[in-house]
Amino acid sequence: MYQGSSLNYFVIFLLVLNDCNFILPIDWNSDIVPNQAELKAQNNDALSKYFGTDINNLEIFRSYEIMQKLVGEYKDVPLEKQKNHNYEEMTSWLKDLANRFPHITYLYSIGQSIQKRQLWVLVVARNPREHEILRPEFKYVANMHGNEVTGREALLYLAYILCENYGSNQYLTRMVNETRIHLMPSMNPDGYEMDRPGDRIGYLGRSNADNVDLNRNFPARYPMHKEASGGMTTEPETKAVMQWMTEYPFVLSANLHGGSLVANYPYDDSDTGADGIYTASADDKLFVQLAFQYARAHTNMWLSGRRCGLNDNGDTFLHGITNGAGWYHLSGGMQDWQYVHTNALEITVEMGCFKFPYDDMIPTLWKQHRFSLLSFMESVHSGVKGVVHDATGESQFGAEIQL
Repeated sequence: MYQGSSLNYFVIFLLVLNDCNFILPIDWNSDIVPNQAELKAQNNDALSKYFGTDINNLEIFRSYEIMQKLVGEYKDVPLEKQKNHNYEEMTSWLKDLANRFPHITYLYSIGQSIQKRQLWVLVVARNPREHEILRPEFKYVANMHGNEVTGREALLYLAYILCENYGSNQYLTRMVNETRIHLMPSMNPDGYEMDRPGDRIGYLGRSNADNVDLNRNFPARYPMHKEASGGMTTEPETKAVMQWMTEYPFVLSANLHGGSLVANYPYDDSDTGADGIYTASADDKLFVQLAFQYARAHTNMWLSGRRCGLNDNGDTFLHGITNGAGWYHLSGGMQDWQYVHTNALEITVEMGCFKFPYDDMIPTLWKQHRFSLLSFMESVHSGVKGVVHDATGESQFGAEIQL
């Protein structure tokens, strides 16, 4: 999330409807409030341009309610466990799942942070230790900014429901059987330990132990746009993630942040280095679709309008999605680097107005995002799958296909 500012507050909003005045309290921690100009503008945004009336096609863009029916009944994380977990507790959670479900999990570390904490990844899959042909590799990365923690908790809970419901819930079992799922709850465990619950707007813990913003630390698409907060050299956490991304043939990914409520897609770095310039990639339509698939399965992210505060304290988005550079310019981000240098498509999700929510906020945030996480993950199975053979019938690794 960018360097905005906000407070935990309510405001009074005057609604005029059929010549009657209603005074409604607005909670900027949860509500989305559109004005007439925004409601009109949403009919001409990128989503509308590409998909027209199909925006309302629930077979393409599944709602929270549709996903709830598809997933059905399942064993959820016990309510008392839906709270913030520090590094030791996170590690214990992951090891417990790996120990109890060895047939569908594989816990590994891609390296260490500056302060020697492990960068854990938990694989959940039918055959977790091996890549299988026609079973795509998918990943979620969270807590890249150490004080943005909702995604960290969400990935712990996602791992829990995938494991605990394997063999008993048809939808979740199918996801595990057909996908190799890599979950990294914390890319910046050092930063996490610096901050505390209740941080809505702060910077403490955002960067790693070297005071470097990891989402400005990747090689920039335009080196002349490099930002000072991204440091002078590539950090250990960034190096480990870059190696990881090139080692595994990931197809689809999302990077989970906090501080607003939106699904963001490439490019983040505009051609000029200026803010507010829509900078489309070659796969712009697909990215728009992926972003809205995540947003639409959320309880209210998909709505157009203002969220998280007024003026500089909040943001306005149409349909709950945004082109990165169309929002604000970001150089040296993971999303752009991965798109340019690997075969994976990645979006960035801002999961809520609080960066470091209080414990009692976590259950609601999990409820709001659980079906978005599943719906987006299922998107990895869209498109064409196949194996390329040469004239003798031998399979060809790394073949390129042009349509």
